[in-house]
Amino acid sequence: MFQRKDTKVVRIGNVKIGGGNPVAIQSMTNTKTEDVDATVSQILRLESAGCEIVRCAVPTMEAAAALGEIKKRIHIPLVADIHFDYRLAIAAMENGADKIRINPGNIGNEERLKAVVDKAKELGIPIRVGVNSGSLEKELVEKYDGVTAEGIVESALEKVRMIEKFGYDNLVVSIKSSDVLMCVKAHELIAKVCPYPLHVGITESGTLLSGNVKSSVGLGIILYQGIGDTIRVSLTGAPEEEVKTAKLILRTLGLRKGGIEVVSCPTCGRTKIDLIGLANKVETMVEDYPLDIKVAVMGCVVNGPGEAKEADIGIAGGIGEGLLIKKGQIVKKVKEEELLSVLQEELEHWNE
Repeated sequence: MFQRKDTKVVRIGNVKIGGGNPVAIQSMTNTKTEDVDATVSQILRLESAGCEIVRCAVPTMEAAAALGEIKKRIHIPLVADIHFDYRLAIAAMENGADKIRINPGNIGNEERLKAVVDKAKELGIPIRVGVNSGSLEKELVEKYDGVTAEGIVESALEKVRMIEKFGYDNLVVSIKSSDVLMCVKAHELIAKVCPYPLHVGITESGTLLSGNVKSSVGLGIILYQGIGDTIRVSLTGAPEEEVKTAKLILRTLGLRKGGIEVVSCPTCGRTKIDLIGLANKVETMVEDYPLDIKVAVMGCVVNGPGEAKEADIGIAGGIGEGLLIKKGQIVKKVKEEELLSVLQEELEHWNE
């Protein structure tokens, strides 16, 4: 894997992206932004989950005004999501948005777009230019005989030029599609010609199951090629789930260290414990530990220790009992109901 380093560095609040900086995790609130307490509460939960940039919908002037109070009570950069009304973009920036997301094609005429760009230039706020396959211009659909990766890229680059024309290049580019392979191809094409950081995601990917699969496949292929500077896993579900998946994707690709990795064996006829339930409990338990280690949950005391030898620590179940293992070596035997608490005790004192 290589890391695309020849992009412009863009600063979003206190987070730098592009130019070889670490890939940042982004999510979006699903509260009404006008409801400051509910929005702040959700953002704080996202922060705890590991979110590093958060985006809020700004469909009204009340929502734009709320950004000022929201920003006072959170600790990560705040992005305003704008559609159609250029006045909302200006108001969002005046109320402290660290970045705005617009589609220059639907923000209004050239004069209105220039007003938005001038305000961004005045305040030094980056603009994310977003293009989705679902909103591809009719002319490009006709030119390429349908919605294609080439059409998406051409549309995005045209939107970039619309802003560059006003002398502004503090930009982030986003091209998305719900078609995984189309999205991959579009990113491969734009990465060759775009000097700006790319925000990557598979849009409208679906529920927790289908969305996680599509996002993991698509983002995995794109990121493995060194493409992408911020990512969002778009799920029909709680935003915190997006962050959990994003962290796991980055860790699996070697793009992020830290956090406990849980590995567990598939169930088989030798399994004599509730392996599925135990593995899920372990995965939930380890979320709160800032350790860079691998934990194994195995269902068999016969093969478990050997199969888990690459893990730093693990547990393996038997008939009413189980083993605590470290680097494949048996440390002690305990009752089945004590497996989880014994593992937790080890993690509590790991650095000792």
